[in-house]
Amino acid sequence: MSAPAVPRTGTGAEPRPAPAAGLRPRRRGTLTHPARTGLMLVAPAVAFVVVFVLVPLVSAVGISFTNLPLIGSWRFIGLENYASVLTDPTFWSAVGYTLLYTAIVTLPILALGYALAVVVRSNRRGATALRTIFFVPYVIGLTTLSFLMLLEAQPNSGMVNVVLRAVGITDGTTAWLVDGPLATGLLCVMVIWAVSGLTMVLLMSGMQGIPREVYESAELDGASWWVRERSITMPMLRRTIAMTVVLSVIGSLLAFTQFYILTQGGPGSDTTTVVMAIYRRAFVQLQLGAATAMSLVLVVITGLVTAAQFWLLRERS
Repeated sequence: MSAPAVPRTGTGAEPRPAPAAGLRPRRRGTLTHPARTGLMLVAPAVAFVVVFVLVPLVSAVGISFTNLPLIGSWRFIGLENYASVLTDPTFWSAVGYTLLYTAIVTLPILALGYALAVVVRSNRRGATALRTIFFVPYVIGLTTLSFLMLLEAQPNSGMVNVVLRAVGITDGTTAWLVDGPLATGLLCVMVIWAVSGLTMVLLMSGMQGIPREVYESAELDGASWWVRERSITMPMLRRTIAMTVVLSVIGSLLAFTQFYILTQGGPGSDTTTVVMAIYRRAFVQLQLGAATAMSLVLVVITGLVTAAQFWLLRERS
């Protein structure tokens, strides 16, 4: 007797045996497993954070407990560096000046950046050129702008005095960089002009993401331009505005380049920022351990200020 015929499928493939009860089918590969794939994708970022953030941070904490000089032997001294920082009037004077500088430049940067974003957010003719012109100072960078300002703020020959004398504000011989308030004002104007371009780009990108239909509906209801800005644009840009303010404040708290190039913290210590004070302690007084302790105190201050901003700018129901 012949064996019974085995039914064939239309594709000619052999039927797969069903897995035994209680046994899970074997995975076809490990690279397609979601957990392993996720770990592989985040591994480079985690390695970057560990090598360039966590390791230096742990090393800095260890150095802050020593009297490590820039050159020479060192020993463990515990919390002496932190005690000296907390009782150092020069450091806290620098903290106060940095907070004052931050308070002066933050709102003008936001206001000017918002105004520029309103001007260039449309696709009208010439808007692209205006965006480029407004953003160029930020691309040039504070270092280059500071060196240019160092030349243009010179008495008798700098363009700043030439322009102000032409409009009758000064006599053309003002020494901007040897007077604390004048130097601070000049620095603030330069920074506001240089950084507003970045704020413009961030706010403009948020404005362009708002649906046009919302504005059209408001126009049909008779809302004026200011009403549309106040009731539609600003509320929908709340997160973007918060981000720009946080970035601006952090950048101001860590300000160093423009002060080092233009005034070097002078005259005296009138324009000494926190980072400038840390620089002097580390590379002028050669006290690397104390400077590291000052840096960690600055990290704490920056974190507290940022947390306060997040709390004040949080979305409320």
